[in-house]
Amino acid sequence: MIQQTILVNDIMQKGYQYTLTEKVGRNFDPRFKPELTPKQMLSLGVFGGKYMTDCKNEFPSDWYTRAKLCSTRHDAKLNFFGVNASQPLSVWQKNGWIYKDDPRGWFQWYCRYFMGRRLKTEDDRQIKRWIAIKRHIVQVKQNCKRGDISCRPKQRQAILHWAYDSRNI
Repeated sequence: MIQQTILVNDIMQKGYQYTLTEKVGRNFDPRFKPELTPKQMLSLGVFGGKYMTDCKNEFPSDWYTRAKLCSTRHDAKLNFFGVNASQPLSVWQKNGWIYKDDPRGWFQWYCRYFMGRRLKTEDDRQIKRWIAIKRHIVQVKQNCKRGDISCRPKQRQAILHWAYDSRNI
């Protein structure tokens, strides 16, 4: 694969560059097995539609074809489960969950990882965070009938935000 450098100029990053070193959607860490692609997540409805509305130049245009987005505000009605399952960015920053290269958080990291960017230390940190979300899957399985997507919608939406297909639990 020929390495490609991506230049980012959006609301949160100006002049940021990163290099794609893997093929799109390939060569993931063996511990990391997301059930949904970023494109699928955007089309299902995640993060109240507000996430990544100014990043259309960075990612493939087909990711946005059916994406449920709202450039002006977070709108929980756009989420698959129709509920707010997000915390403000300020909470993520306060808790140290934001890495300087991905100021929007986990989903931005995942989109860039999916495209082929690799940052060993940050990839390891984010994959460990992704693995930890399984505790929420266990709670849904223990408290809901299989396929009852009306059970624990906020928790299911949060799980969906982490590329697990909570519709199938």
